[in-house]
Amino acid sequence: MTEYQQLAQQMEREGIPAREQEPLSRHTTFHIGGPAALFCQPRTQQELVRALALCREAGVRSYLLGNGSNTLFADEGYDGVVIRLGRGLDQISVDPDGVLTAGCGAGLSAVCRFAAERGLAGLEFAYGIPGSVGGAVYMNAGAYGGEMKDVLQAVDGLDEKGNPRRFLREELDLAYRTSRFEQKGGTVLSVQFALHPAPREEIVDRMEDYLARRTAKQPLDKPSAGSTFKRPKNGYAAALIEQCGLKGFRIGGAAVSEKHSGFVVNLGGATARDVLAVADEVARVVEEKTGIHLEKEIRVVR
Repeated sequence: MTEYQQLAQQMEREGIPAREQEPLSRHTTFHIGGPAALFCQPRTQQELVRALALCREAGVRSYLLGNGSNTLFADEGYDGVVIRLGRGLDQISVDPDGVLTAGCGAGLSAVCRFAAERGLAGLEFAYGIPGSVGGAVYMNAGAYGGEMKDVLQAVDGLDEKGNPRRFLREELDLAYRTSRFEQKGGTVLSVQFALHPAPREEIVDRMEDYLARRTAKQPLDKPSAGSTFKRPKNGYAAALIEQCGLKGFRIGGAAVSEKHSGFVVNLGGATARDVLAVADEVARVVEEKTGIHLEKEIRVVR
């Protein structure tokens, strides 16, 4: 019996759903990725904390997966445990003081709608970002001039050693597309947002405006992991890529989007190797022609 079979049996004994060799292409917006050695779906914070503890005890690595919108898994899959954060970890609530709390598995758009219905403003920029709250905090997601650091109040989670604690915003080292969790490890369990009252109609109008902009400019009709590259200090990745004549550049089933050069898309049957080959060649050509280095924003998981 393998270590993953033993771990799967232990999780099942403790009521944590788990299965071996789950194709990760089913769980990412890129629709790419080989199988996870073990895939589990905790339904409560307690199950999530226990699943992580079991992985540590077994000496196997684990990867927390939200909506899979910024992740590219290798074609060979993941030799470890992928822990999917979704149903049961997606509760959203608001207290009498207007502090909104969301579980790590809650979708950003769902949180935005919940806030809007209650006349709480500040999260409009995140409407349409296809990620989960946990992932958004992990990478300090942002758009249209807003970032998670602008609205976060606190995070309840686990530190890099698995100890429970509350992190205040100033302890999270939030910067452009990074956070303490990315730099040091740890787990986001739930997030508190500090929002402010505003007329519901105004909030909804802003959300719909941002969504319309996304729909008009981004290749939402094709599988991708969102923006492929981080914004460089000098210029914008999409403009640089287009300037270098790389719009539509293709290898295998992956290509630079014809609609938005900042996206590498899956045209059908793309492999992780195809995506990385496109991204690496784009970065090489841009640096050769402009002197500007493009750093990947997508998380490549091998």
